[in-house]
Amino acid sequence: MSEAERIQKVLAAAGVASRRAVEEMVAEGRITVNGRPARLGQRIDPEHDTVEVDGIPVGLRADLVYYLVNKPTGVVATASDPQGRPTVVAMVPDNPRVFPVGRLDADSEGLLLLTNDGELTHRLTHPSFGVDKEYLAHVQGRPSRGALRQLREGVNLEDGEARAVAVSRPEPSVIRLVVREGRNRLVRRMCEAVGHPVIRLVRTRIGPLVDRKLPPGQWRELTQGEVRELERSGTEPPTEFGDGSGTEPSTEFGDGSGGR
Repeated sequence: MSEAERIQKVLAAAGVASRRAVEEMVAEGRITVNGRPARLGQRIDPEHDTVEVDGIPVGLRADLVYYLVNKPTGVVATASDPQGRPTVVAMVPDNPRVFPVGRLDADSEGLLLLTNDGELTHRLTHPSFGVDKEYLAHVQGRPSRGALRQLREGVNLEDGEARAVAVSRPEPSVIRLVVREGRNRLVRRMCEAVGHPVIRLVRTRIGPLVDRKLPPGQWRELTQGEVRELERSGTEPPTEFGDGSGTEPSTEFGDGSGGR
């Protein structure tokens, strides 16, 4: 059974802010405990109390873990696979049990988050929060400005219209795009709909989370700061890439970096 501790100590240890800053946030009414305004010096139980900062739940339980994986192709983003393929869950420690946050196809690669934090999983996957997922798609042919405009304005798919919130062409046959949905094989289907089937697809960003140094097939734990940033994600304005004219710096895409 966990012990109740002063709220400023708990939130400072969780990386929310310094103790003094937490005290100021409490005084400003920005922190609630179980739906009620927090009090200065209030004691809370991290295992059972629900704490929100500016309306955003903060994970405080000691057993919460957050793993960032650079998923290679051929690995499925599930806890188990009836076909016997390797799973992303098998890449990280067995205990505590974690689950992938969202989708990433077996033939796609790049960043994937695994956690046992249900609140954060909901924030990152529910369409109402609109959290960015950024991809690099190496495609057949050379997309025109018109094709990029189609992706921004919306393309019709069998399960409804889909659009990217930002699109650019950093290289002649590479499309960088951001989506805020998690439909099955969405980016691949969008690119095919504008006449440019995907050859290789890499997820390079989840909300504010980027790691260009994490090798394919490897994982690491998130820092407290990264967890706090993810908890606040979904409140930012849309990402902008410019006009998609292909004038951006060259993208390191063909070296097998898997989004490093």
